[in-house]
Parts: sequence; structure tokens; C-alpha cells
Amino acid sequence: MKMKVTSLLLLTLFTSVPLLAKTSATHRNIAYHTEDKAQALDVYVAKSDKPTPVVVFIHGGGWRGGSKNAVPPYLLDAVTEGWTSVVSVEYRFTDVATHPAQVNDCARAIQFVRSKAKEWNLDPKRIAVTGGSAGAHLALWLALHDDFANPDSDDAVERESSRVSCAIGFAGPTDWSLLSEIHHKHPAYRQLLNYEPGTAAAEMDAEKKADVSPITFASKDDPPILMVHGDADVIVPVRHARDLDERMEKVEGDSDLLIIEGGNHAIAGARHPKAVKQSVAFLKEHLLASDAE
Repeated sequence: MKMKVTSLLLLTLFTSVPLLAKTSATHRNIAYHTEDKAQALDVYVAKSDKPTPVVVFIHGGGWRGGSKNAVPPYLLDAVTEGWTSVVSVEYRFTDVATHPAQVNDCARAIQFVRSKAKEWNLDPKRIAVTGGSAGAHLALWLALHDDFANPDSDDAVERESSRVSCAIGFAGPTDWSLLSEIHHKHPAYRQLLNYEPGTAAAEMDAEKKADVSPITFASKDDPPILMVHGDADVIVPVRHARDLDERMEKVEGDSDLLIIEGGNHAIAGARHPKAVKQSVAFLKEHLLASDAE
């Protein structure tokens, strides 16, 4: 399905722009790990008599910037409307640690949220994950990767599942092998893997490029995913989304792709009205169906 958009403001490369919140966090700066002060999250609990679903939001910023304060308005609206709670995650940036630190942090955050489900009136069986740009990469990587749960761990959080019910990625990179085929106008792809910005793609370790790429882990048993991408994006070329959508189809996975004609990297901000409408419908379909299957 394709949609036309007349004008979109280009966001600073991979950057999340803080937005005015319509609701305040119920719990702020809660540590989900103790290795680094960045490993914290904010919780926006919806008012409900019964446990609500929860959408975990992962911000963008080139894996070296941005803020968990930049929760998209449509998610804050959902909290106000009472049909889902939201958790916004901070994670270590690449100036502190490179891949896989970021995915490890976000997986740990999801496990931590599950461990707090009863306390925060959340349904641990209904967790979605979403993000824009770098945050979309992390969200899709987590959705397609195997479970991080370690049932034999002495750490109660590590025993929890990192699997999600569904995921939405707005303008996220999915395949580092494309660096050899398409020009990518941002150094962050290489910095994430601890390479200097000018490093030739052919000189980058193939196993590292595969491991950082969500497309590597696509399989039939993955949760449903929705990707939203502009076909004029020069920061994350739209082929990232198209290729992952095709791969999901080949493995008989559940994938939806919304292409915004003329849309640039501003799509990562999750504010285009038609994209928001489809995203809300997608979340409700997979989080509210039969009121929590």
C-alpha cells in the first residue's frame, strides 16, 4: 500500500526531536540494569482496572544521541485514552559501547518490564516495541531475534522473555550488506560496529554486519511487524524496508510495509497522519484482539 505526502520536514540525521508531552511519566529514570547510568527507562501507566498492554518505545539518534523523552504524541495519546501503557527506553550510545550493547540493553529493558508487570498493572503477554530510525533498527532486531531469556540465571530479570507481540519500525535500517551496494549518507552505520566513518564497506567484518542486521534473523515464528518508510529517504534508503518485507514473505512471516511516496527521513518521527493511523490500528489489532490472547 502506498500513500502520497506533499511535504515533510527532514529530521536531523537519525535524530529524535523531543516533543511536548501530553501526559507525564508515572515512573521516571528507573534503572533496568546497573552497568551504566544510561540504562534507565520511563513508564507511562494508563489508568485501567485491569492490566494493560504496553508499547516499548526506543528513540533514534544514530545510536549515539537522542533521548527517551522524545515519545511520539500518538503513543502518549494512547496512554491518555487508556488502551495501552508506554515504556520509553534509554540505552548506551556508541561512544560508550558499540554493538551489541544497544540491543542487549533494549532486550534487558523488555525483560525488566515483564518483571515489573504486576507492580505496574501491565500484561506481560501483550508487549509491543517500536521506534524510529536507529530506534526502529533496535525494535526490529529485537522482534526478529531469538529470545534472550535464560531460565537458569540467578538474575530474575534474565529469566524473563524478551519476545514481543508485534513491532513497528519507522524508517529503520535492516541490512548492513546494503552498504556495499547503496551510498548511505551517515557515518553512524560504521560507528555502531566500531569502525571509523570512512571505512570501506568491503573492509567491515561480514559476521558483524550480519549480526547487526535484523534481516538476518527473519523467520516464520517471528511476531508481526509493520515498517513505515519514505521512498525519498537518503539517510536510510527505502530498500532496507523493501528487502526485509520480501525476506519475511519468503520465510512466511507476518510483515506489512507502508511506503510514503516522496517521504524522506522525517518519517522516522512517527508523525505522518496516515502512518500514525495505520500504526494505531496495527497495535490495536495485535494487542487488543480478544482483549489479550
